[in-house]
Amino acid sequence: MNHRKLRMGMIGGGPGSFIGAVHRIAANMDGQIELVAGAFSSQPEKSEQAGKELYLHSNRVYQSYDEMYEKEKQLPEGERIDFVSIVTPNHVHFDPAIKALKNGFHVVLDKPMTLTLDEAKELEKVIQETGMLFCLTHTYTGYPMVKEAKQLVANGTLGNIRKVYVEYPQGWLWKSFADDENKQAAWRTDPKKSGVAGCMGDIGTHAMNLAEYVSGLKLDKLCADLNTTIDGRSLDDDGTVLLKFDNGASGVLMASQVATGAENNLKIRVYGDKAGLEWQQDDANSLIVRHPEQPDQIYRAGANIPYLSSYALANARTPAGHPEGYLEAFANHYNNFAKTLLAKLTGQTPEKEWLDFPGTEDGVRGMAFIEQVVKSGKSEQKWTKFEI
Repeated sequence: MNHRKLRMGMIGGGPGSFIGAVHRIAANMDGQIELVAGAFSSQPEKSEQAGKELYLHSNRVYQSYDEMYEKEKQLPEGERIDFVSIVTPNHVHFDPAIKALKNGFHVVLDKPMTLTLDEAKELEKVIQETGMLFCLTHTYTGYPMVKEAKQLVANGTLGNIRKVYVEYPQGWLWKSFADDENKQAAWRTDPKKSGVAGCMGDIGTHAMNLAEYVSGLKLDKLCADLNTTIDGRSLDDDGTVLLKFDNGASGVLMASQVATGAENNLKIRVYGDKAGLEWQQDDANSLIVRHPEQPDQIYRAGANIPYLSSYALANARTPAGHPEGYLEAFANHYNNFAKTLLAKLTGQTPEKEWLDFPGTEDGVRGMAFIEQVVKSGKSEQKWTKFEI
């Protein structure tokens, strides 16, 4: 494999951005990626400030992503960016992603994929036409024990899946915020910037993606009850969704951003006709497997544990007993994307474990989930066929 770092350009992630810093940490963690350029804000002075804070050369800090694409293309092949990381609000996902692909740059994109399902389908079409590599950062499938859970289901340890419970309680939107008090709350509760859903678009999509990833099933239909609990808020901040999967299994998805005092304890339970399993982010290194008439088994994460699958081991950095968390899970997507891209650039075949990162299908299905949850929530009929 070619012994050089991949060169990354970033769009968004300027001063005051939470997720931009997370992406940069994740991209840097395994030493395969170097941030060399960026258009960090729609306000040129803020983009310039971010570039200085990140120690970038001034001529690689741009006033817009259009300028970045145009000028980066003019650089020698050995200097220009290989891919872009797009960490903007939802309404600024589609255009920079489409233009990056058409200009020959691979893409890592924060979720959800786009503002609408139609945009997601169009982006999927361009990805297929250009043959460029695309990663969507559904963070939580990067945890080693989530990958282990998926492999246990896939190898039949649980038998035929009957039931899936997934919940994501947050409390950070427990009250109304003034626009200048909380930048994150301002855009995430604005339909023009967030899309047709609030809580379900922000964290409900994570829960749905986790349910499909671990269970190996596809959502077939849903029945949603969405709530807006804060006066004056335009989008849902809480909801519960009944799920039916393509094998007949049923499920329940709960997502709330007004669960006062709650942090981010995403949790999933999957039950088959042989066994069940449980994983939660508050104890991310543990995976509980339950067999009838036997004591519970607790699988533990670690880079040196022989009973774990190759997928879990490939995404663990530390020996057993040293906890890895959100940033490491995020970094696993960047790590696998980078290894796959380097293989692609050097004409090699990537390992199967490297290919295990979220992509186009996850993005399109996530946007379909958002639109159909909202449709079901407004409908008297309630049960809605999941269609793309």
